[in-house]
Amino acid sequence: MKIQKVREIARKQGISPGKAEKVELIKTIQREEGNFDCFATAQDGVCDQQGCLWREDCFVTAKASHS
Repeated sequence: MKIQKVREIARKQGISPGKAEKVELIKTIQREEGNFDCFATAQDGVCDQQGCLWREDCFVTAKASHS
């Protein structure tokens, strides 16, 4: 998901995205929703949150940051 869409989602939830990086902004949205702020922490493509909006981006970002 592109950062513009993430910022749009944040604004709809009353979060001011400012100049936050994508990972931190998604984690802020997760906390605001009452979820774990686990974005980009899925190691080896393992995650039990099947319905997560960020799931695919999470795997890609986690893999890139752990390489």
